[in-house]
Amino acid sequence: MMRCTSMAAAALLIGAGAAQAATWTVDPAKSRLGFTGSQTGTPFSGRFKTWTAAIDFDPAHPEAGRVSVKVDTASASTDDPQKDEALPTPDWFDASSFTTATFDAAGFAPKGGDAYETTGKLTLRGTAKDVVLPFTLTLTGDQAHAVGHAKLVRTDFGVGQGAWTSGDYVALDVAVDLDLVATRQP
Repeated sequence: MMRCTSMAAAALLIGAGAAQAATWTVDPAKSRLGFTGSQTGTPFSGRFKTWTAAIDFDPAHPEAGRVSVKVDTASASTDDPQKDEALPTPDWFDASSFTTATFDAAGFAPKGGDAYETTGKLTLRGTAKDVVLPFTLTLTGDQAHAVGHAKLVRTDFGVGQGAWTSGDYVALDVAVDLDLVATRQP
C-alpha cells in the first residue's frame, strides 16, 4: 500500500498558515514518487512503491505551509531485476541500515503563476542536506495536483559506494520526480 508522503506532497502543502492551514490527503492511486538516472549513458527511471506524506497548505499563505515525506528505501523499483536487486544493498540505499529516507520542508515560495519552490531537508543514508524542490501546483476546488523535479548528486548522500563512487558507470546526477494528487480535508 502506498501512503504518499513525498517531496511532491511536501510541495503541495507547504503554503498553509499554522492557524489557517488545511490538511491534504494524497491519493496513492493517482500519485507517484520516482527517480531518474543514467547507467553507461542509458537513461533509466524508477519509483518508490511505499511512501507517505503529511501536507498542510493554505493557498493564501504558502509561506506557512509544511510537508513531511517518509520513503521506504527498500521499495525502490525500476522494473529491471538487476537494478532492483542492487538498490537495497549497502552499495546503494543500504535499506537494511537506513530503512527510511525523509524530506521535511516548511514554507513555499510563489514564483509566478502556478510555479512554487521550497527548500527542505532530505535525509538519505544518514546524511541530511538541503534540497531545492521547484514544482507547479494546480488547485481546483478541494483538489490539488503538484508536479516537481529536484536534482541531486547521489554521492552527496553516500548513494553508490566502492566502485560506484565515480560516475564512470552510473551517473552522479540523479533526479527525484513527483506527481501528486491530493484532496483538502474538511
